[in-house]
Amino acid sequence: MSVDILIIEDEPGLSRMLATTLGAQGYAVSTAMRADEALARVAVDDPALILLDLGLPDGDGLQLLPLLKQRCQAQVLIVSARDQESDKIAALDAGAEDYLTKPFSVAELLARLRVAQRRRQEAAPVTQCYRAGELVVDLDQRQVSLAGEPVKLTPKEYQLLAILAQAGGRVVTHAQLLQAIWGRHHSDDTHYLRIYLRQLRQKLERDASEPRYLLTEPGVGYRLGDGTA
Repeated sequence: MSVDILIIEDEPGLSRMLATTLGAQGYAVSTAMRADEALARVAVDDPALILLDLGLPDGDGLQLLPLLKQRCQAQVLIVSARDQESDKIAALDAGAEDYLTKPFSVAELLARLRVAQRRRQEAAPVTQCYRAGELVVDLDQRQVSLAGEPVKLTPKEYQLLAILAQAGGRVVTHAQLLQAIWGRHHSDDTHYLRIYLRQLRQKLERDASEPRYLLTEPGVGYRLGDGTA
């Protein structure tokens, strides 16, 4: 059986509320209250989206997250009372697509779920090409253009831009970028990123001080915008 959303939440009241609310929105929903139950449900349900609480009675959600990602292709949205920047970064580094801090409004949750659905639908395009406004990143041809004109980038600039493009608008953390480009021994060298992001913005942004494409998530990382920010 395939469901739209698997809710992994150990607070019975909140779990019921989420299941009822999402069911009323037309989602097919299943629930789990423990990590071991969640792994069993994933195998049966094959969910498209997962809402994951980090505080589970039989384990930490951060430890469960990579196991979930190994067993299914679901987009994972963390729903947690932990509001520390370090927790958010750890969750994103571990493979979560988004992080929502409790308490939250139903409207915000539904908006985050719509974004996650769009990302899932766009995750495997036939042509690996990212388009946002006037910016085109053709990953197959390793070419970048802006308003129809080719943009010449250095290898490192292109590598950084390509990783952000492959993320499809999701936040990519500082550590993920640094390890992918410079290796795991440089995971704290965030000044590298500042240098190359500044160079990319000079080449791609109309106004580097108000970027529309290369957006900063303070303290966390970077993502590609749609050209309207």
